[in-house]
Amino acid sequence: MGIAPDRETVDILLMQAAEGEPLFKTCFQCGTCTGTCPWNLVKTFVVRKIMHKAQLGLIDFGDEEIWTCATCGACVARCPRGVEIIDVMKAFRKIVAEMGVAKVPDSLRLSVKNIASLGNPQGEPEEKRANWAQAAGVKPFAPGTEYLYFSCCVPAFDGKIRRMANAFSAVMKKAGVDFGVVGNAERCCGESVRKAGSESVFQSLAQSNIQAFAGAKKVVVSSPHCYHTFKNEYPEFGAQFEVFHATQLMDQLIREGKLKPTKEIKKRVIYHDPCYLGRHNNEYEAPRRVLQSIPGLELIEFPDNRKSAICCGGGGGRVWMETPKGERFSELKVEQAAQAGAEILAVACPYCMLMFDDAVLVTGKEGTIQVKDISELVLESIS
Repeated sequence: MGIAPDRETVDILLMQAAEGEPLFKTCFQCGTCTGTCPWNLVKTFVVRKIMHKAQLGLIDFGDEEIWTCATCGACVARCPRGVEIIDVMKAFRKIVAEMGVAKVPDSLRLSVKNIASLGNPQGEPEEKRANWAQAAGVKPFAPGTEYLYFSCCVPAFDGKIRRMANAFSAVMKKAGVDFGVVGNAERCCGESVRKAGSESVFQSLAQSNIQAFAGAKKVVVSSPHCYHTFKNEYPEFGAQFEVFHATQLMDQLIREGKLKPTKEIKKRVIYHDPCYLGRHNNEYEAPRRVLQSIPGLELIEFPDNRKSAICCGGGGGRVWMETPKGERFSELKVEQAAQAGAEILAVACPYCMLMFDDAVLVTGKEGTIQVKDISELVLESIS
């Protein structure tokens, strides 16, 4: 006897999609998504089953599986039917977050609440946002300034990750780039908020930032999550500025001769492709060209790189959630880096830096591997 689909739940799920978007309708249950998903390297996560439950309207909105997806995009990239599986996961979460049919995980709920009220996930006072920039001597943005630099909440408020914003701003200064920051008027870009289902919070953040960015024609960011959102999602709300990731701007400056790495860095460096710079936005080569421009540096690769790169585990709001030891992609990748003989794990994303800094400690690799942003290595080579 067959199972009759719960039409009401199916209709509610389909209502979360953009007009004309089929969501899960075209899925024919081949299982490619399950075979591709990196979660199955550390535990069982059957994406195909979740998709089938969606088709039948039999989703348990209280199930933790709804919050497991890190939105890395590996399944979407390989789906033979072009199903936007991330959008399906986002629809589940939106029903929970916006309609209150189940409970949002506590740590995620707190982070979203902080972002909604204070503009950052850490719950720090808004007036502290520009502290890092003031300490680094970065000027306020004004109309006519060539670049608006948006550091991301993590470097702005996390003292350990601040090295990313400090290094990149120092690199821009040495290259003579005209840039400034909006400062306390900035709010979280909202990328992970939207992936966590809080659409109304995301739209409020987008509108606030677009207003704060008035006069900006070029925005450069350190986070691929900010890059993705400003470039691909903010135009929906009227944004009209070009967006650059830090590695893209450094690559451009090197090619124009405005940045000249001359100091040798005799290290074996392995580069981690951030999902939201690589798979989501197809930028694989700019970070590698920047690293290859540094004299003495030996660039090596992970077994799975570029389009096949394994996620750090921080996307989709999971950077704010607890993942048990042994189930963290970041620990797996640190072990791979060590096996490859890497001395430095180069990153291009604040979330990746957070995840790998922790993984190095958990795996006991502090004396073996350093985690550095690409801008830190460039700064070292031009100083």
